[in-house]
Amino acid sequence: MINLFYYFRIDEKNIAIVMGGFSSEVNISLKSGNVVYNHLNKNKYQAFRVHILKEKWVALDDDNNEYFINKNDFSFVLNKTKITFDCVFNAIHGNPGENGELLAYFNLIGLKHTSAPFYQMSLTFNKRDTLSVVKEYGIKTAVSIYLNKGDVVNLDKIISKVGLPCFVKPNNAGSSYGISKAHTKEDILPAIETAYKEDSEILIESFLDGIEVSVGVIQYKGATKVLPITEIVSENDFFDYEAKYEGKSQEITPARISAEEQNRVEVVAEKVYNILNMSGFSRSEYIFVDGEPYFLEMNTVPGMTEESILPQQAKAADISLSELFESAIVSACG
Repeated sequence: MINLFYYFRIDEKNIAIVMGGFSSEVNISLKSGNVVYNHLNKNKYQAFRVHILKEKWVALDDDNNEYFINKNDFSFVLNKTKITFDCVFNAIHGNPGENGELLAYFNLIGLKHTSAPFYQMSLTFNKRDTLSVVKEYGIKTAVSIYLNKGDVVNLDKIISKVGLPCFVKPNNAGSSYGISKAHTKEDILPAIETAYKEDSEILIESFLDGIEVSVGVIQYKGATKVLPITEIVSENDFFDYEAKYEGKSQEITPARISAEEQNRVEVVAEKVYNILNMSGFSRSEYIFVDGEPYFLEMNTVPGMTEESILPQQAKAADISLSELFESAIVSACG
């Protein structure tokens, strides 16, 4: 049966909302992508959900019928008509959307997308490299140690440098997968093994005791905009996966911080965004220590579910999801 809805609209601007990916974040990405799809202005754009999965790349219609993507030009055939895209909305958390790999492919075939260029995405996905860059500009960070899988682990050296408790996390991963808080010397090796399940590179960082906040910095209507700040209060030992996605935390927007602290973290967050030559969406995490914001990491494909932090911040800024998503497409693709 011919889908007349699509048949009569194929000459309008086509948007691919890519979602899924190859990492542990696949299900979160699918949720984010569907939120984008549901809120994107259908009067202005012909949107298609595109699942980028290890086993297949497929476009979906409204009835969830699948059409295989031609990887030569990222097209597919619908009702005997070849559909190409004017722009890609990137909703893939982790590999390959957030680490730059998919975006390098789009760059090669000349397809515009809503994320930063592939090098910036690759850089910010690597926690160690991001920290190395921002430190050179005077941005405060935790003390850290970097390990590759197979390195000899000297527990006494680790403790002498970062202290206890400390955080052990994968270097290239998101959504708090593989992160552990080690309270004792005996906790460190199991935490390292947990992190290695997600990545062959890990980061061990000193514990920063203070208020944790999340700061969205985006391109909105052609300008860099710092969104209202969110305070993170976890019911668990830290802001882990359960706290982030299963309701085990309070996310308070705007954050309960002083005007001076707000100004400081806004200035630092925008500075970090510019230092890293970012564009599109970003959400960075900071912890206040003695009133000063310490940078933890940056997420360049933040969650877009109704429960996610960036949509909460946009709402607090009186920006609807439809406006937020349309601005990203206009900024990237015209």
